[in-house]
Amino acid sequence: MAELLSQQEIDSLLNNIKNGEVTEAIEKHDKEAVPFDFRLPNRISKYQLRTIRNIHENFSENFSSFLVTKLQSVVNIELTSIDQLYYSEYVLSVSNPACLYTFEIKDTDIKGIVELSTEFAFSLIDRLLGGNGKGRKESNVITVIEQKVLMVIIENVMKELTNTWNTVENLVFAVSKFESDIDFAQITSANESVLLVNYEVMIDDEPFMMNICYATFAFEKILSKLTNKSLSSIRPTRYKGGTAKDIMSYYLKNTELNVEAELGRVNLTFKDIENLRKGDIIQLNKNISDEVLVRVENKPILMGRIGEVNGHKAVKITRKIPKDEQI
Repeated sequence: MAELLSQQEIDSLLNNIKNGEVTEAIEKHDKEAVPFDFRLPNRISKYQLRTIRNIHENFSENFSSFLVTKLQSVVNIELTSIDQLYYSEYVLSVSNPACLYTFEIKDTDIKGIVELSTEFAFSLIDRLLGGNGKGRKESNVITVIEQKVLMVIIENVMKELTNTWNTVENLVFAVSKFESDIDFAQITSANESVLLVNYEVMIDDEPFMMNICYATFAFEKILSKLTNKSLSSIRPTRYKGGTAKDIMSYYLKNTELNVEAELGRVNLTFKDIENLRKGDIIQLNKNISDEVLVRVENKPILMGRIGEVNGHKAVKITRKIPKDEQI
């Protein structure tokens, strides 16, 4: 086959001929060979991966909002990577014992795995049972009772995946079973490709790992819809201001706290208390014009003055107690 010249090379030859110059043969530059694995063609194009990334960023925002309200802690979930690899490669990366929940998409052949690191799983269990997430176990095996506790989290994962994927197709995600050994969580053959979505979950500045693995052999129908779907309609919700910080601030502002005003104090003997009758007056150690102590959740934080507003007894806040003076 004759070699094709670029337009720049043709212009250069014509200019040299006009000037009567003799040109040397144009150097040939061989293109660098790119290895191609025929066993594992990329089922998902870069365009489709970009759409899938947006879908899963939406999921991470919604799931972090749920964890914020459930754990009453600052939670941030970041999508770190999306990879296509052999299922056998994914199996080798999973620890043993592990925390794996297999799932399926109803009315399709698509199966997948939600993987929580054991540290993440035990921190969630501890927090859901009223702890601070710092508790540790000698064994990494997750008991049946702990599996039931985690189902609250996994069911929400299925719910949020259903909601976010519905922008492309009406898919319903459902949990199948729990597995601690990856060999029993077979979702496809070892030489088939899978889509692995990696997340880093930050709870109170402590990092954890979570993965979602899809078997891609049955993705063709959904992938065709991804090709035709507008990216603008699947933008991550975080660009609309729905961050974990905003959600935490909203719930903090709407949290009810117990506020008490201490009108004064007095020391009484048991005999004085025994002799009290209706109509008796107890003189406190403060005058009506003195500042009174205001406690928030039994912690002295403010000072105020007692008064009356619209026929109701009230306390007007006058100042905040400096931190070094708070008891």
